[in-house]
Amino acid sequence: MKIRTRKDVLKLAKKHRIRFIKLWFTDVLGFQKGISITVRELDKALSDGMGFDGSSIEGFARIEESDMVAMPDPSTFQLIPWRAAKDGLSARMFCDILKPNGKPFEGDPRYVFKKNLKRAKDMGYDYYIGPELEYFYFNNPNNTIILDRGGYFDLTPLDVAQDLRRETVVMLEKMGVEVEYSHHEVATSQHEIDLRYCDALTMADNVMTYRMVVKEVARQHGVYATFMPKPIYGINGSGMHVHQSLFSAKGGSASGGKGLRNAFFSKTDKTHLSDTAKFFIAGVLKHVAEMTAVTNQWINSYKRLIPGYEAPVYICWAQMNRSALVRVPMYKPGKENSTRIEFRSPDPAANPYLAFSVMLAAGLEGIKKKYKLPKPAEDNIYRMTDEERKSSGIESLPEDLYEAIKLTEKSKLVREALGEKVFEYFIRNKHMEWDEYKAQVSKYEIDKYLAIL
Repeated sequence: MKIRTRKDVLKLAKKHRIRFIKLWFTDVLGFQKGISITVRELDKALSDGMGFDGSSIEGFARIEESDMVAMPDPSTFQLIPWRAAKDGLSARMFCDILKPNGKPFEGDPRYVFKKNLKRAKDMGYDYYIGPELEYFYFNNPNNTIILDRGGYFDLTPLDVAQDLRRETVVMLEKMGVEVEYSHHEVATSQHEIDLRYCDALTMADNVMTYRMVVKEVARQHGVYATFMPKPIYGINGSGMHVHQSLFSAKGGSASGGKGLRNAFFSKTDKTHLSDTAKFFIAGVLKHVAEMTAVTNQWINSYKRLIPGYEAPVYICWAQMNRSALVRVPMYKPGKENSTRIEFRSPDPAANPYLAFSVMLAAGLEGIKKKYKLPKPAEDNIYRMTDEERKSSGIESLPEDLYEAIKLTEKSKLVREALGEKVFEYFIRNKHMEWDEYKAQVSKYEIDKYLAIL
């Protein structure tokens, strides 16, 4: 049953004897926030929303304009399977944040993404994505003691987290999040669960649910799951490879939704990419450096973005080459609607609403201005010399958060995609993070210098 209305939610709450409803939303940095209400307040919440003080939420509001309203989205209603039935079942809904006058709050990341999706819609496109989020299991949040020494696709006995993954998949499915598959990743104690392709707003909500469920299942088993991009020196970090495509209503067969066709597919092009797809890729490549502070938003993100650990750092595209920043999976006859691009640099600790917003904005800019797509990079870029990359016109992503911030704060595209309120707060917060980081004295410095200086 697809829930679309307030009436549907009230009926299900009564049917399942729901006692508590969690109203979820996200701050600017991508941390999950929430309000818990009893079922007695559900009807009022669905009609009028629930008021709260936004002044303590990262990026939301100053004290003098702190009143906010969390308005539940009925289509996101789901039971929370990990809450004990003896205390009464719980459910959750994602919320849009409103001002007291009922207008959308410009600092709400979900609203930011909705604005970018509307821009795509106005251009005739629906945006569909399917991210692959990697993460680590550790002994507890205070150390990086691994649970296994397995590698890519390894199974029992090396992969002791197999049951954790299975339980996580079951819980996600119960919450309406469709999963394609799960497996052990390349690094020790690293894992991946891939979510089934769907419309982008649903997927952004699904990413937030996914991160919550992964951590909750781990907690119940006495271990810790983290989406930190690079928790261990010397091994691969965790990425969020984002498969994406645009669907259009202009003729063709049904696919992403009723009456939609994949706007990235071409029958006649040798790569099977349409001009729309090529413009989109060119937009991503042209603007990727200036949006990297959003797709890779933490100091630690740049410890992952170094050559040699499967993280793409060179700005180029290719069809089969996994060292490229943008990869185009090989076309399979009869699978025209699966034509997509894979953007490989983002990490799973990013705010999905903002990260997906800038990805879409860059692609749409490429379509709007008909950017020319450079030649694909068919060689292993990691093995090329600096001179070879330079002669091929292949540039690099920012090397650290500071370099990324400096590029982002000059970006008209990112400013317009995020809106003034979110953009200003985000840049200010990232500068604060960098200033705090650069003042720290690290273990590396103590080990390197204390005994000799």
